[in-house]
Amino acid sequence: MSSLSFERTQSVAILGGGPGGYEAALAAAQLGADVTLIERAGVGGSAVITDVVPSKSLIATADAAVAISEASDLGVQFFAKGANGKPLKPEVAINLAAVNKRLLALARQQSEDMRNALVEAGVRIISGYGRLEDAHTVVVSTGPDGTDFDRVEADTLVVSVGASPRQLASAMPDGERILTWTQLYDMKALPEHLIVVGSGVTGAEFASAYMNLGAKVTLVSSRDQILPSEDQDAAAVLEKVFTRGGMTVLNKSRADKVERTDSGVTVTLADGRTVEGSHCLMAVGSIPNTAGIGLEEAGIQLTDSGHLRVNRVGRTSVPNIYAAGDCTTLMPLASVASMQGRTAVFHALGDIVIPMDPRRITANIFTGPEIATVGWSQADVEAGHINGVVHKLPLSANPRAKMMGIKDGFVKVIAREGSGTVIGGVIVAPKASELIYPIAVAVERRLTVDQLSRVFAVYPSLTGSITDAVRAMHIVERDNSGE
Repeated sequence: MSSLSFERTQSVAILGGGPGGYEAALAAAQLGADVTLIERAGVGGSAVITDVVPSKSLIATADAAVAISEASDLGVQFFAKGANGKPLKPEVAINLAAVNKRLLALARQQSEDMRNALVEAGVRIISGYGRLEDAHTVVVSTGPDGTDFDRVEADTLVVSVGASPRQLASAMPDGERILTWTQLYDMKALPEHLIVVGSGVTGAEFASAYMNLGAKVTLVSSRDQILPSEDQDAAAVLEKVFTRGGMTVLNKSRADKVERTDSGVTVTLADGRTVEGSHCLMAVGSIPNTAGIGLEEAGIQLTDSGHLRVNRVGRTSVPNIYAAGDCTTLMPLASVASMQGRTAVFHALGDIVIPMDPRRITANIFTGPEIATVGWSQADVEAGHINGVVHKLPLSANPRAKMMGIKDGFVKVIAREGSGTVIGGVIVAPKASELIYPIAVAVERRLTVDQLSRVFAVYPSLTGSITDAVRAMHIVERDNSGE
Protein backbone atom coordinates (compact mmCIF):
# COMPACT_ATOMS: atom_id res chain seq x y z
CA MET A 1 0.00 0.00 0.00
CA SER A 2 1.42 3.34 -1.04
CA SER A 3 0.61 6.83 0.07
CA LEU A 4 0.94 10.12 -1.69
CA SER A 5 2.17 13.27 0.06
CA PHE A 6 1.53 16.79 -1.18
CA GLU A 7 3.47 19.88 -0.21
CA ARG A 8 1.10 22.56 1.05
CA THR A 9 0.98 25.74 -1.04
CA GLN A 10 2.25 28.76 0.85
CA SER A 11 -0.14 31.70 1.04
CA VAL A 12 0.92 35.35 0.90
CA ALA A 13 -1.27 38.38 1.59
CA ILE A 14 -0.02 41.82 0.57
CA LEU A 15 -1.47 45.02 1.97
CA GLY A 16 -0.87 47.81 -0.52
CA GLY A 17 -0.35 47.58 -4.27
CA GLY A 18 2.34 50.19 -4.86
CA PRO A 19 5.74 49.30 -6.35
CA GLY A 20 6.68 47.21 -3.30
CA GLY A 21 3.41 45.33 -3.09
CA TYR A 22 3.23 44.83 -6.84
CA GLU A 23 6.69 43.29 -7.09
CA ALA A 24 6.07 41.20 -3.98
CA ALA A 25 2.89 39.81 -5.54
CA LEU A 26 4.61 38.98 -8.83
CA ALA A 27 7.55 37.34 -7.08
CA ALA A 28 5.30 35.28 -4.82
CA ALA A 29 3.20 34.13 -7.78
CA GLN A 30 6.38 33.24 -9.66
CA LEU A 31 7.40 31.00 -6.75
CA GLY A 32 4.04 29.23 -6.79
CA ALA A 33 2.40 30.82 -3.75
CA ASP A 34 -1.31 31.53 -3.35
CA VAL A 35 -1.24 35.35 -3.50
CA THR A 36 -3.81 37.97 -2.50
CA LEU A 37 -3.21 41.70 -2.98
CA ILE A 38 -5.32 44.29 -1.15
CA GLU A 39 -5.28 47.83 -2.60
CA ARG A 40 -7.69 50.71 -2.08
CA ALA A 41 -6.63 53.24 -4.77
CA GLY A 42 -5.63 50.98 -7.66
CA VAL A 43 -2.68 48.79 -8.60
CA GLY A 44 0.47 50.85 -8.58
CA GLY A 45 -0.71 52.84 -5.58
CA SER A 46 0.00 56.54 -5.20
CA ALA A 47 3.42 56.09 -6.82
CA VAL A 48 1.77 55.36 -10.16
CA ILE A 49 -1.53 57.21 -9.83
CA THR A 50 -0.63 60.50 -8.09
CA ASP A 51 3.14 60.63 -7.62
CA VAL A 52 5.99 59.18 -9.65
CA VAL A 53 4.33 58.52 -13.02
CA PRO A 54 2.41 61.82 -13.33
CA SER A 55 5.19 63.96 -11.86
CA LYS A 56 7.89 62.52 -14.12
CA SER A 57 5.53 62.86 -17.10
CA LEU A 58 5.12 66.54 -16.20
CA ILE A 59 8.90 66.89 -15.97
CA ALA A 60 9.29 65.26 -19.41
CA THR A 61 6.98 67.94 -20.82
CA ALA A 62 9.04 70.64 -19.11
CA ASP A 63 12.22 69.15 -20.61
CA ALA A 64 10.63 69.31 -24.06
CA ALA A 65 9.75 72.98 -23.53
CA VAL A 66 13.35 73.75 -22.56
CA ALA A 67 14.68 71.86 -25.59
CA ILE A 68 12.51 73.96 -27.88
CA SER A 69 13.43 77.25 -26.21
CA GLU A 70 17.16 76.46 -26.31
CA ALA A 71 17.18 75.08 -29.86
CA SER A 72 18.23 78.47 -31.24
CA ASP A 73 21.55 78.08 -29.43
CA LEU A 74 22.23 75.14 -31.77
CA GLY A 75 21.24 77.11 -34.86
CA VAL A 76 17.66 75.85 -35.05
CA GLN A 77 15.17 78.67 -35.48
CA PHE A 78 11.38 78.56 -35.63
CA PHE A 79 9.44 81.07 -37.71
CA ALA A 80 5.94 81.41 -39.05
CA LYS A 81 4.96 83.62 -41.98
CA GLY A 82 2.78 86.61 -41.19
CA ALA A 83 0.11 88.16 -43.38
CA ASN A 84 2.71 90.35 -45.09
CA GLY A 85 4.97 87.40 -45.73
CA LYS A 86 7.50 88.44 -43.13
CA PRO A 87 8.63 85.80 -40.62
CA LEU A 88 7.15 85.84 -37.14
CA LYS A 89 8.99 84.13 -34.31
CA PRO A 90 6.50 81.86 -32.52
CA GLU A 91 6.30 81.57 -28.76
CA VAL A 92 6.33 78.31 -26.81
CA ALA A 93 2.91 77.92 -25.18
CA ILE A 94 2.01 75.37 -22.52
CA ASN A 95 -1.53 73.99 -22.43
CA LEU A 96 -1.44 72.76 -18.84
CA ALA A 97 -4.95 71.32 -19.01
CA ALA A 98 -3.90 69.14 -21.95
CA VAL A 99 -0.62 68.25 -20.21
CA ASN A 100 -2.39 67.17 -17.02
CA LYS A 101 -5.02 65.22 -18.96
CA ARG A 102 -2.25 63.32 -20.76
CA LEU A 103 -0.18 62.50 -17.72
CA LEU A 104 -3.19 61.33 -15.68
CA ALA A 105 -4.20 59.12 -18.60
CA LEU A 106 -0.67 57.70 -18.66
CA ALA A 107 -0.91 56.99 -14.94
CA ARG A 108 -4.25 55.20 -15.33
CA GLN A 109 -2.90 53.16 -18.24
CA GLN A 110 0.19 52.17 -16.26
CA SER A 111 -2.00 51.12 -13.34
CA GLU A 112 -4.20 49.05 -15.64
CA ASP A 113 -1.16 47.39 -17.25
CA MET A 114 0.17 46.45 -13.83
CA ARG A 115 -3.22 45.06 -12.79
CA ASN A 116 -3.39 42.93 -15.93
CA ALA A 117 0.10 41.58 -15.24
CA LEU A 118 -0.97 40.51 -11.76
CA VAL A 119 -4.16 38.87 -13.02
CA GLU A 120 -2.19 36.96 -15.66
CA ALA A 121 0.19 35.78 -12.93
CA GLY A 122 -2.76 34.40 -10.96
CA VAL A 123 -2.85 37.01 -8.19
CA ARG A 124 -6.18 37.59 -6.49
CA ILE A 125 -6.86 41.34 -6.16
CA ILE A 126 -9.25 42.79 -3.58
CA SER A 127 -10.19 46.47 -3.75
CA GLY A 128 -10.72 47.94 -0.30
CA TYR A 129 -9.20 49.11 2.98
CA GLY A 130 -7.21 46.45 4.78
CA ARG A 131 -6.45 46.15 8.47
CA LEU A 132 -4.42 43.52 10.32
CA GLU A 133 -6.53 41.52 12.76
CA ASP A 134 -3.55 39.44 13.87
CA ALA A 135 -0.23 38.22 12.49
CA HIS A 136 -1.94 35.99 9.92
CA THR A 137 -5.22 37.76 9.13
CA VAL A 138 -6.19 40.88 7.17
CA VAL A 139 -9.74 42.18 7.35
CA VAL A 140 -10.73 44.15 4.24
CA SER A 141 -13.54 46.68 4.10
CA THR A 142 -14.86 46.41 0.54
CA GLY A 143 -18.27 48.12 0.67
CA PRO A 144 -18.84 51.83 0.01
CA ASP A 145 -20.35 52.30 3.47
CA GLY A 146 -17.77 50.13 5.24
CA THR A 147 -20.24 47.36 6.03
CA ASP A 148 -18.96 44.67 3.65
CA PHE A 149 -15.91 42.76 4.82
CA ASP A 150 -13.59 40.15 3.45
CA ARG A 151 -11.14 38.13 5.55
CA VAL A 152 -7.81 37.03 4.17
CA GLU A 153 -5.65 34.54 6.06
CA ALA A 154 -2.08 33.89 4.99
CA ASP A 155 1.18 32.34 6.12
CA THR A 156 3.10 35.48 5.19
CA LEU A 157 1.99 39.10 5.24
CA VAL A 158 3.69 41.96 3.40
CA VAL A 159 2.80 45.51 4.42
CA SER A 160 3.37 48.05 1.65
CA VAL A 161 1.00 50.89 2.42
CA GLY A 162 3.18 53.81 1.30
CA ALA A 163 3.09 57.37 2.58
CA SER A 164 1.11 60.57 2.11
CA PRO A 165 2.08 64.25 1.90
CA ARG A 166 2.75 65.79 5.30
CA GLN A 167 0.28 68.53 6.19
CA LEU A 168 0.86 71.46 8.53
CA ALA A 169 -1.91 73.02 10.61
CA SER A 170 -0.61 76.48 9.67
CA ALA A 171 -0.74 75.71 5.94
CA MET A 172 -3.61 73.32 5.35
CA PRO A 173 -4.08 72.42 1.67
CA ASP A 174 -7.41 73.37 0.12
CA GLY A 175 -6.86 71.70 -3.24
CA GLU A 176 -7.21 74.99 -5.13
CA ARG A 177 -4.56 77.48 -4.04
CA ILE A 178 -2.66 75.67 -1.29
CA LEU A 179 -1.70 72.30 -2.71
CA THR A 180 0.11 69.06 -2.00
CA TRP A 181 1.95 67.36 -4.86
CA THR A 182 -1.00 65.02 -5.38
CA GLN A 183 -3.32 67.98 -6.07
CA LEU A 184 -1.29 69.81 -8.71
CA TYR A 185 -2.86 67.97 -11.61
CA ASP A 186 -6.25 69.69 -11.25
CA MET A 187 -4.83 73.04 -12.40
CA LYS A 188 -6.16 74.13 -15.78
CA ALA A 189 -3.51 76.76 -16.47
CA LEU A 190 0.04 77.53 -15.44
CA PRO A 191 0.13 79.34 -12.07
CA GLU A 192 1.11 83.00 -12.39
CA HIS A 193 3.41 82.68 -9.40
CA LEU A 194 3.99 79.32 -7.71
CA ILE A 195 5.54 79.42 -4.25
CA VAL A 196 7.14 76.10 -3.34
CA VAL A 197 7.65 75.55 0.39
CA GLY A 198 10.32 72.93 0.95
CA SER A 199 13.55 72.46 -0.99
CA GLY A 200 13.99 68.71 -0.68
CA VAL A 201 13.69 66.37 -3.64
CA THR A 202 9.96 66.90 -4.24
CA GLY A 203 10.11 70.67 -3.87
CA ALA A 204 13.15 70.98 -6.13
CA GLU A 205 11.64 68.75 -8.83
CA PHE A 206 8.37 70.67 -9.06
CA ALA A 207 10.08 74.06 -8.78
CA SER A 208 12.33 73.06 -11.69
CA ALA A 209 9.45 71.71 -13.77
CA TYR A 210 7.15 74.71 -13.39
CA MET A 211 10.01 77.16 -13.98
CA ASN A 212 10.82 75.35 -17.22
CA LEU A 213 7.16 75.36 -18.19
CA GLY A 214 7.22 79.16 -17.93
CA ALA A 215 5.73 79.91 -14.51
CA LYS A 216 7.21 82.40 -12.06
CA VAL A 217 8.54 80.34 -9.13
CA THR A 218 9.75 81.16 -5.63
CA LEU A 219 11.41 78.36 -3.68
CA VAL A 220 11.37 78.69 0.11
CA SER A 221 14.11 76.70 1.84
CA SER A 222 14.68 76.56 5.59
CA ARG A 223 18.26 75.37 5.10
CA ASP A 224 21.51 76.94 3.87
CA GLN A 225 21.06 75.42 0.42
CA ILE A 226 18.48 73.62 -1.64
CA LEU A 227 18.60 69.81 -1.46
CA PRO A 228 20.29 69.90 1.97
CA SER A 229 20.78 66.12 2.10
CA GLU A 230 22.44 65.87 -1.31
CA ASP A 231 25.93 66.39 -2.69
CA GLN A 232 26.86 70.05 -2.07
CA ASP A 233 28.46 70.51 -5.49
CA ALA A 234 25.34 69.13 -7.15
CA ALA A 235 23.06 71.40 -5.13
CA ALA A 236 25.21 74.41 -6.02
CA VAL A 237 24.94 73.66 -9.75
CA LEU A 238 21.18 73.29 -9.51
CA GLU A 239 20.77 76.50 -7.52
CA LYS A 240 22.82 78.36 -10.15
CA VAL A 241 20.56 76.98 -12.88
CA PHE A 242 17.47 77.95 -10.91
CA THR A 243 18.53 81.55 -10.36
CA ARG A 244 19.72 81.89 -13.97
CA GLY A 245 16.30 80.70 -15.11
CA GLY A 246 14.57 83.44 -13.10
CA MET A 247 13.58 81.50 -10.00
CA THR A 248 13.76 83.25 -6.64
CA VAL A 249 15.46 81.01 -4.09
CA LEU A 250 15.00 82.00 -0.45
CA ASN A 251 17.49 80.06 1.64
CA LYS A 252 17.46 80.14 5.45
CA SER A 253 13.79 81.11 5.22
CA ARG A 254 11.41 78.99 7.23
CA ALA A 255 7.72 79.34 6.35
CA ASP A 256 5.55 79.92 9.42
CA LYS A 257 2.15 79.91 7.76
CA VAL A 258 0.37 79.96 4.42
CA GLU A 259 -2.93 81.77 4.02
CA ARG A 260 -5.33 82.03 1.13
CA THR A 261 -6.22 85.51 -0.06
CA ASP A 262 -8.83 86.84 -2.48
CA SER A 263 -6.41 86.59 -5.39
CA GLY A 264 -3.98 83.89 -4.31
CA VAL A 265 -1.83 83.04 -1.29
CA THR A 266 0.44 84.75 1.21
CA VAL A 267 3.36 82.89 2.76
CA THR A 268 4.62 84.36 6.01
CA LEU A 269 8.23 83.59 6.89
CA ALA A 270 9.67 83.16 10.38
CA ASP A 271 11.42 86.56 10.21
CA GLY A 272 8.18 88.36 9.38
CA ARG A 273 8.67 88.72 5.63
CA THR A 274 5.80 87.76 3.36
CA VAL A 275 5.73 86.33 -0.14
CA GLU A 276 2.61 86.66 -2.26
CA GLY A 277 1.77 84.36 -5.11
CA SER A 278 -1.09 82.75 -7.00
CA HIS A 279 -0.53 79.21 -5.68
CA CYS A 280 1.53 77.45 -3.04
CA LEU A 281 2.89 73.91 -3.17
CA MET A 282 3.59 72.40 0.23
CA ALA A 283 6.50 69.98 -0.15
CA VAL A 284 7.44 69.43 3.48
CA GLY A 285 7.90 65.68 3.54
CA SER A 286 5.60 62.72 3.95
CA ILE A 287 4.15 60.52 6.67
CA PRO A 288 3.70 56.73 6.45
CA ASN A 289 0.17 55.39 6.04
CA THR A 290 0.56 53.13 9.07
CA ALA A 291 -1.93 54.61 11.53
CA GLY A 292 -5.06 52.65 12.38
CA ILE A 293 -4.33 49.50 10.37
CA GLY A 294 -3.60 47.17 13.29
CA LEU A 295 0.19 47.12 13.13
CA GLU A 296 0.78 47.75 16.83
CA GLU A 297 -1.88 45.21 17.77
CA ALA A 298 -0.08 42.62 15.64
CA GLY A 299 3.11 43.30 17.60
CA ILE A 300 5.02 45.16 14.88
CA GLN A 301 7.59 47.67 16.08
CA LEU A 302 7.30 51.19 14.66
CA THR A 303 9.58 54.20 14.89
CA ASP A 304 8.43 57.43 16.53
CA SER A 305 7.57 58.71 13.05
CA GLY A 306 5.32 55.69 12.40
CA HIS A 307 7.62 53.84 9.99
CA LEU A 308 7.95 50.07 10.24
CA ARG A 309 11.31 48.84 11.47
CA VAL A 310 12.68 46.25 9.05
CA ASN A 311 15.94 44.37 8.65
CA ARG A 312 17.88 43.99 5.41
CA VAL A 313 15.44 41.42 4.03
CA GLY A 314 12.37 43.47 4.89
CA ARG A 315 11.36 41.47 7.95
CA THR A 316 9.57 43.25 10.77
CA SER A 317 9.68 42.37 14.47
CA VAL A 318 7.01 39.74 13.75
CA PRO A 319 8.72 36.82 11.93
CA ASN A 320 6.04 36.16 9.29
CA ILE A 321 5.30 39.84 8.56
CA TYR A 322 7.45 41.78 6.11
CA ALA A 323 7.25 45.36 4.85
CA ALA A 324 8.35 47.29 1.78
CA GLY A 325 8.34 50.84 0.48
CA ASP A 326 7.88 54.31 1.90
CA CYS A 327 6.20 52.99 5.05
CA THR A 328 9.54 51.47 6.14
CA THR A 329 12.78 52.98 7.38
CA LEU A 330 14.60 52.59 4.05
CA MET A 331 15.07 55.28 1.40
CA PRO A 332 11.66 56.33 -0.03
CA LEU A 333 12.18 55.42 -3.67
CA ALA A 334 9.97 53.37 -5.98
CA SER A 335 12.98 51.32 -7.07
CA VAL A 336 13.85 50.58 -3.44
CA ALA A 337 10.26 49.56 -2.70
CA SER A 338 10.28 47.19 -5.67
CA MET A 339 13.52 45.55 -4.58
CA GLN A 340 12.30 45.34 -0.98
CA GLY A 341 9.10 43.62 -2.08
CA ARG A 342 10.94 40.98 -4.07
CA THR A 343 13.59 40.47 -1.40
CA ALA A 344 10.95 40.03 1.31
CA VAL A 345 9.05 37.38 -0.63
CA PHE A 346 12.21 35.52 -1.67
CA HIS A 347 13.24 35.33 1.98
CA ALA A 348 9.80 34.34 3.23
CA LEU A 349 9.43 31.55 0.66
CA GLY A 350 12.96 30.21 1.01
CA ASP A 351 14.41 31.40 -2.28
CA ILE A 352 17.95 32.76 -2.71
CA VAL A 353 18.08 36.29 -1.36
CA ILE A 354 20.62 39.11 -1.36
CA PRO A 355 20.01 41.40 1.64
CA MET A 356 19.47 45.07 0.87
CA ASP A 357 22.53 47.30 1.16
CA PRO A 358 21.66 51.02 1.43
CA ARG A 359 25.15 51.91 0.16
CA ARG A 360 24.32 50.36 -3.22
CA ILE A 361 21.05 52.16 -3.82
CA THR A 362 21.00 54.36 -6.91
CA ALA A 363 18.87 57.49 -6.59
CA ASN A 364 17.93 60.28 -8.97
CA ILE A 365 16.43 63.75 -8.65
CA PHE A 366 14.48 64.65 -11.79
CA THR A 367 15.33 68.33 -11.95
CA GLY A 368 16.87 70.10 -14.93
CA PRO A 369 19.67 69.01 -14.93
CA GLU A 370 19.11 65.71 -13.14
CA ILE A 371 21.18 64.63 -10.13
CA ALA A 372 22.01 60.92 -9.82
CA THR A 373 23.89 59.38 -6.90
CA VAL A 374 25.04 55.97 -5.73
CA GLY A 375 27.10 54.63 -2.85
CA TRP A 376 29.27 56.59 -0.46
CA SER A 377 29.33 60.37 -0.71
CA GLN A 378 32.05 62.99 -0.63
CA ALA A 379 30.61 64.09 2.72
CA ASP A 380 31.25 60.57 4.06
CA VAL A 381 34.88 60.78 2.96
CA GLU A 382 35.37 64.26 4.44
CA ALA A 383 33.78 63.15 7.72
CA GLY A 384 36.15 60.21 7.96
CA HIS A 385 33.46 57.54 7.67
CA ILE A 386 35.45 55.87 4.89
CA ASN A 387 38.94 56.25 3.48
CA GLY A 388 38.29 57.45 -0.04
CA VAL A 389 39.48 59.65 -2.90
CA VAL A 390 37.16 61.93 -4.88
CA HIS A 391 37.64 63.02 -8.49
CA LYS A 392 35.32 65.50 -10.18
CA LEU A 393 35.22 66.25 -13.91
CA PRO A 394 33.15 69.13 -15.34
CA LEU A 395 30.74 68.00 -18.04
CA SER A 396 31.57 71.10 -20.10
CA ALA A 397 34.90 69.42 -21.00
CA ASN A 398 33.06 66.54 -22.71
CA PRO A 399 32.94 66.83 -26.53
CA ARG A 400 29.39 65.41 -26.79
CA ALA A 401 28.23 67.90 -24.16
CA LYS A 402 29.67 70.71 -26.30
CA MET A 403 27.81 69.39 -29.35
CA MET A 404 24.55 69.26 -27.39
CA GLY A 405 25.00 72.70 -25.85
CA ILE A 406 25.26 71.33 -22.30
CA LYS A 407 27.03 73.80 -20.04
CA ASP A 408 26.12 72.67 -16.52
CA GLY A 409 26.97 69.49 -14.66
CA PHE A 410 29.76 67.14 -13.76
CA VAL A 411 30.81 63.55 -13.15
CA LYS A 412 32.17 62.71 -9.70
CA VAL A 413 33.69 59.32 -8.86
CA ILE A 414 34.57 58.17 -5.35
CA ALA A 415 37.05 55.31 -4.90
CA ARG A 416 38.55 53.61 -1.89
CA GLU A 417 42.06 54.90 -1.36
CA GLY A 418 44.68 52.26 -2.06
CA SER A 419 42.58 49.54 -3.68
CA GLY A 420 40.89 51.90 -6.13
CA THR A 421 37.53 50.13 -5.65
CA VAL A 422 34.67 52.34 -6.86
CA ILE A 423 32.47 53.05 -3.84
CA GLY A 424 30.30 55.94 -5.00
CA GLY A 425 29.48 58.49 -7.63
CA VAL A 426 27.49 61.60 -8.51
CA ILE A 427 26.39 62.72 -11.96
CA VAL A 428 24.75 66.08 -12.67
CA ALA A 429 23.59 66.13 -16.28
CA PRO A 430 20.59 65.76 -18.56
CA LYS A 431 19.42 62.14 -18.18
CA ALA A 432 21.80 61.55 -15.28
CA SER A 433 19.41 58.75 -14.30
CA GLU A 434 20.65 56.84 -17.35
CA LEU A 435 24.31 57.85 -17.09
CA ILE A 436 24.76 56.69 -13.47
CA TYR A 437 24.24 53.03 -14.34
CA PRO A 438 27.89 52.15 -15.16
CA ILE A 439 28.99 53.59 -11.82
CA ALA A 440 26.18 51.72 -10.05
CA VAL A 441 27.36 48.46 -11.64
CA ALA A 442 30.92 49.22 -10.54
CA VAL A 443 29.77 49.83 -6.96
CA GLU A 444 27.62 46.68 -6.93
CA ARG A 445 30.33 44.43 -8.42
CA ARG A 446 33.23 46.10 -6.53
CA LEU A 447 35.09 47.07 -9.69
CA THR A 448 38.22 49.18 -9.43
CA VAL A 449 38.78 52.44 -11.28
CA ASP A 450 41.22 50.63 -13.59
CA GLN A 451 38.68 47.92 -14.40
CA LEU A 452 36.00 50.52 -15.14
CA SER A 453 38.43 52.58 -17.24
CA ARG A 454 39.05 49.58 -19.50
CA VAL A 455 35.39 49.46 -20.58
CA PHE A 456 35.01 51.07 -23.99
CA ALA A 457 32.83 54.17 -24.07
CA VAL A 458 31.49 55.40 -27.41
CA TYR A 459 33.23 58.49 -28.73
CA PRO A 460 31.78 61.02 -28.51
CA SER A 461 29.37 60.29 -25.66
CA LEU A 462 28.49 61.69 -22.26
CA THR A 463 29.54 58.38 -20.71
CA GLY A 464 33.02 59.20 -21.93
CA SER A 465 33.28 61.55 -18.95
CA ILE A 466 33.00 58.52 -16.67
CA THR A 467 35.95 56.78 -18.32
CA ASP A 468 37.89 60.06 -18.33
CA ALA A 469 37.28 60.45 -14.59
CA VAL A 470 38.33 56.93 -13.63
CA ARG A 471 41.37 57.05 -15.92
CA ALA A 472 42.49 60.14 -14.02
CA MET A 473 42.23 58.07 -10.82
CA HIS A 474 44.64 55.37 -12.04
CA ILE A 475 47.22 56.43 -9.45
CA VAL A 476 44.76 55.47 -6.67
CA GLU A 477 45.02 51.79 -7.59
CA ARG A 478 48.65 51.86 -8.71
CA ASP A 479 49.85 53.21 -5.35
CA ASN A 480 48.31 50.22 -3.64
CA SER A 481 50.21 47.78 -5.83
CA GLY A 482 53.56 49.27 -4.83
CA GLU A 483 54.55 50.29 -8.36
